[in-house]
Amino acid sequence: MDTNKGRLTREGIRIYEEADFAGMHAAGRLAAQILDEIAPQVFPGQTTGEIDRLITEMVAAAGAVSATIGYKGYQHASCISVNHVVCHGIPGDKLLKDGDILNIDVTVIVDGWFGDTSRMYVAGKPSVKSQRLIQVTHDALMLGIEAARPGNTFGDIGAAIQTFVESHRMSVVRDFCGHGLGRVFHAPPNVLHYGRSGTGPRLEEGMFFTIEPMVNLGRPETKVLADDWTAVTRDKSLSAQFEHSIGITADGCDIFTLSPGGLFHPTA
Repeated sequence: MDTNKGRLTREGIRIYEEADFAGMHAAGRLAAQILDEIAPQVFPGQTTGEIDRLITEMVAAAGAVSATIGYKGYQHASCISVNHVVCHGIPGDKLLKDGDILNIDVTVIVDGWFGDTSRMYVAGKPSVKSQRLIQVTHDALMLGIEAARPGNTFGDIGAAIQTFVESHRMSVVRDFCGHGLGRVFHAPPNVLHYGRSGTGPRLEEGMFFTIEPMVNLGRPETKVLADDWTAVTRDKSLSAQFEHSIGITADGCDIFTLSPGGLFHPTA
């Protein structure tokens, strides 16, 4: 049974109602709060498995459900992607080293609504190049969000991100993209982080989706390891990612996953 309300565009993108924004804010806030609270647990000598265990406890303590445990066989409440891992890194026994950078990605379900966000962390002191990569990736996401307003297209979002990243001689990953969400984890549209202005579906008030650019210091190509989850840069260059869930409003967009503690950017 379809529990969603609202209409679908011809591209299959759901247009949500004004009342639905409250549900997305609640789910997004919890996901962001968990990422705030896990920050002190990122340090040299810590394992990604222990970070995930603590996140699992936080989700349960909040009375929420992890969207990723059991999703296509995945068994963790987070994806933790370290250094040259682009996305979908599986938590485990890996010890973090001083200077490691990592993306932690969490999705929770609150009253049927999905809150999906990720951000970068640093174990110890980052290198100058790591810090620069993190800054460019963060700023690229925010430029993409700036372009997310009614009347613009999804191509405008991708073009804003790509132009900025490539102006800093870095590359945008093509193999993974953002996605629609709401009462489902993944739905149309695919939100590309590259492209041409003026192309793709037009943005309308009531669209909910993620913007989550992955940026590499080297080339954009990736490969997925034998575990069928972990994606890494082919050239072993460092990769970074930031993700927000947003809803299009009458005059711009609403970010559902803002950090309650102002901790979204780790080196700011």
